[in-house]
Formats: sequence, C-alpha cells, structure tokens
Amino acid sequence: MKIERLVLFTIFIISTCGLVYELIAGALASYLLGDSITQFSLVIGIYLFAMGIGSYFSKFIINNLVNKFIEIELIIGLIGGLSAPILFLIFNYVEYFEFYLYFIVFIIGCLVGLEIPILMIILKDKFQFNTLVSNVFTFDYIGALLASIAFPLFFVPQFGLINTSLIFGLFNILVGIAMSFFLKEHVRNVLFLRLKGIIMFLVLVVTLYFSDNIIAFSEKSLYNENIIISKTTKYQRLVLTHERNDYKLYLNNNLQFSSFDEYRYHEAFVHPAISFANSIENILILGGGDGMAAREILKYKEVKKITLVDLDKEMTDIFKENPLLKRLNKNSLLNNKVNVINSDAFVWLDSNFEKYDIIFIDFPDPSNFSLGKLYSTTFYDKVKNHLSANGILTVQSTSPFFAPKSFWCINETIKHSFQNTNPYHVYLPSFGEWGFNMVNNSKKALILKRKIKGLRFYDYDWNSLTHFSKDMLSKEILINRLNNQNLVTTFNKEWSNY
Repeated sequence: MKIERLVLFTIFIISTCGLVYELIAGALASYLLGDSITQFSLVIGIYLFAMGIGSYFSKFIINNLVNKFIEIELIIGLIGGLSAPILFLIFNYVEYFEFYLYFIVFIIGCLVGLEIPILMIILKDKFQFNTLVSNVFTFDYIGALLASIAFPLFFVPQFGLINTSLIFGLFNILVGIAMSFFLKEHVRNVLFLRLKGIIMFLVLVVTLYFSDNIIAFSEKSLYNENIIISKTTKYQRLVLTHERNDYKLYLNNNLQFSSFDEYRYHEAFVHPAISFANSIENILILGGGDGMAAREILKYKEVKKITLVDLDKEMTDIFKENPLLKRLNKNSLLNNKVNVINSDAFVWLDSNFEKYDIIFIDFPDPSNFSLGKLYSTTFYDKVKNHLSANGILTVQSTSPFFAPKSFWCINETIKHSFQNTNPYHVYLPSFGEWGFNMVNNSKKALILKRKIKGLRFYDYDWNSLTHFSKDMLSKEILINRLNNQNLVTTFNKEWSNY
C-alpha cells in the first residue's frame, strides 16, 4: 500500500510538472514573440506530437527500467527547469529564436512521453492491469488540472516564469532522487545515480538563487535601458525603464508610453472630445490604468466625476503609489473626483447602468483574443448603452500607418454600433503615426465649446488631424466580431513586419 501511494503521488507530481513546462513555453513565446493564439497552438501541437514520439520509443527501452525512469526524471527536471532562463537569455542573441524554443519544447515533450509508459511497465507485475491503468491516468489528469489552475492564478503572479520553471524542475529531480531510495533494490549504481541527481538539483538551486540577476540581465539586453520596475502581475509583465530623461512603460514587451512624448498622445486622445462635448461632468475611462488620460481630464473644472475601469489592480496601485509615476500622472488616481475600479470592462459594463457624457477607451492594442474582444461589435454595443444621447466616445485605435487594415477594421466595427465615426491621427516620435476614432452620439456637427490654455501639443485645430494620406488607407476592411476576432489576426500579421 505504501508503494502504491508513492507511485500515485509520483504520477501526480510528474504530470503536473509536464503540463507546467508546456504552459511556460506557451506563455514565454507569447510574451516574447506576441500572437498568443499562434504561439500557444504551436507549442501545444509540438508538445503533444513529441509526447507521442516519446511514447512510441518507450517500447524499445527494455533493460534497467527503474534506472532509465529515474534518469529521465532527472533530465526532464534539468531541461524543463532551465528552459525559461535559457530562452530568456538567448532571445536577443540568436537569429532564429523560434527554432530553439520549439526544439526545447520537442525534447521535453519526448521525455515526458517516455515517463508514464515506462512507469506502467515497471508496475505491471505489482498491480492488476485495469487498476493500474485507471489509477495512472486518473492521477495524471488530476495533476494536469492542478497545474492548469495553479499556473496562472498562483505560480506566475507569485514567482514569474523563470522561477516557476526552476521550482518545477526541482520537483522533477526530487521525484527521481526519491525513487532511487524507495526502489533502491531495483536500481543499479544507485550512489552514482543519486550523485547525478544531487548535482542537477544544486544546479537548479544556484540558478534559482541568481534568478533575479538572470531576469535583470535578460531584460536589460531586451530593452537596452535601465530597468526601474520589473513586475509580473496576475495579467501581464510590467517593466518601467529609464534612459536619460525618458521613462518608458512596457506591458508584455510592448511599449505603452514614453514620457518623452506621451503628452502628445494623451492630449490628442482627451482634449478633442472634451472640447466638443455638451457636458463633461461625468466621464468614464475604460483602461488607462496609468492615470495619464485622467490627468488631462482633471484640467477642466467642470468635471465632477471620473470612473476609471482597469483590469489590473497591481498596475493601478503602482501608478497610485510610486513617487515617479505619481509625478508623471500628477497624482490623478488619488484625486477625489476619480473612482478606480479594478474589473474586466467587458463584464463590468453589464453590471453598471450609468450613462456618461464622455467615454474614453484606452486599451492596449488587440494583440490577443482577450484584448480583441474589447474591440468587437459585442463590446461596442455594451458601450453604446452607457453613452448619453449627446455624449462622445473616443477609442485608441492603433497605427493607421503601420497597421492600416487594423485601424480601419476598428473604425468599421465601431460604425456597426454607432453609425458615424470621426477617425483622426497624430504623430508620436516614439510610435510614429497613431490613430483614434471619435463618435459624436448626437450626430450634430462638431462645434468647439471649450478650450484651455497651457497644452503642449494640441492647439484645437481639429481638421488638421482628420486628413489621411493614401498610405494610411485600406481597401480591405473587416468587422471584428466576437465569434471570429478578425482584428487579432490582422493586427498580428501587420505588426509582425516591424
């Protein structure tokens, strides 16, 4: 009974570790390469294919099965544990990063595919066949379930991708070492095998000890700037860099703003809508967790209430608490007029019934399906229910120069819900041409109703922002619906060229 419990626990641990390596590879590929759907699909496909290859070749392993099983556990632990640190370190130095990523995934998959068949052969004389098979696969699937839940909800937010891979590598090696004790009567050269396990274990422990240095070095080479803040939240990787007088925020390796020219973006994003709106007392911001848009809105005394809905609490907390970031957003998120709500805007809109004079939508670009849903007809239909009859909506809409099909797809999708849109664009040195879409819900002509002094960029010459040259237009215009998300595929394809 003791051996049976050990075996079931072993199966549980190794299945958990195996799935975690797969999830780490997919998440890391998505983080470094973008296009999360493609990367996860390729990683899963290659991993499962490799498991099949491993399972096939397990039948050729006949002698010294216990030794072979322990050695496989040790090797999986070493390669799987070091996979994330190695991939992070080489990303900026190799030409075909995808090859190395998929090769590591393939090797781990082959080794994982060997585990269960060899273990079942070892145990075939100790248990009835039907009991053996049912128990093995039951605990295999339970371990996979635990990994799929704990990975995004606990391990990545608490430890990050690099530390998570090292921790599970240690688990795998511990399983191998433990088996060398419990099955020692079946193990040849047991002392040598344990020594190898201890050395591999120490390699991962030392790497884990220096993991912060590895992360700092890899991100330094990736961004080529001094890193001030580096944090993995529940939803994204947040990095703030500093170079001379410029501060830059990156979310999942994508630049969100540069302090050098963010005022151009936020002034063009906020002030046109406010200058045309009949009323600006009650304003909603969806996204905008950095507080920059709120900073611009608070320049108007007429504003009485700003509701800001951003998914990531750790993001908004940093911009509430960090002295440097508070200086950039002028303490906007701590202003009494601003109510910060940390929720998924897609869900929150269904639970809120308030109407707003202006709605600003300032989400990251639609690089994956979780973001793409926030640019869909379904989402804009939800937004429509919250915009007052004479209200104005402004949507961040990516670059009409680098991604014209994506920009006009967003425009056409908004039109599906609001009929009329006013597309416009500005030049940002850090990004190039950047686009927005404004909806005037009253459908009356846009008339300047208010303006303030002291803006650094926007001079209220609205018409100068509405002209699009021929290289910013697109003949292929799709609508982004929730069930197909054309925009995500189009966006990733266009931006992959840059």
